[in-house]
Amino acid sequence: MTSRAVLSAGSNIGDREGFLRSVVDAAGDGLVAVSDVYLTAPWGGVEQDDFANVTLIVDGDRGPRDWLEFCRSCELAAERVRDVRWGPRTLDVDVISVDVDGVTVVSDEEELILPHPRAELRAFVLVPWLEIDPSATLATSDGVRAVADLVARLDPAEVAGVRRGGALS
Repeated sequence: MTSRAVLSAGSNIGDREGFLRSVVDAAGDGLVAVSDVYLTAPWGGVEQDDFANVTLIVDGDRGPRDWLEFCRSCELAAERVRDVRWGPRTLDVDVISVDVDGVTVVSDEEELILPHPRAELRAFVLVPWLEIDPSATLATSDGVRAVADLVARLDPAEVAGVRRGGALS
């Protein structure tokens, strides 16, 4: 089985860039592309510092649940604590989309909904993804849509709030 996954990683506690770098390092030879770091205001209404975010494209001999476990292992290594939903965190890594043998996986399992159910609404996921794959598409409830079109449908203020911070060092 060959798969390609799109992952989104964010951090707003401690060494944000170091935590993001740890995901890139963990991807190893499976890393296809990683976006620049983007700085964004927190999403979800909890008072906290801004996030540093990256989007990664990774390949491997993994199924969708294996990618979820990869994300969880990265969070565990960063000592992620899940106290408050959408609260501050050392590292948050989400599986956005997975293609297995060229076919997009659709899953409505409680622990693994694919494609990510809110990805099409999140500029902090879509803008970095568009940087590394200008022809990217995402399966949505309205069908498969170009990520560029999804970005164009977002509130321009939200898109403008995704500020490029430069490459990971």
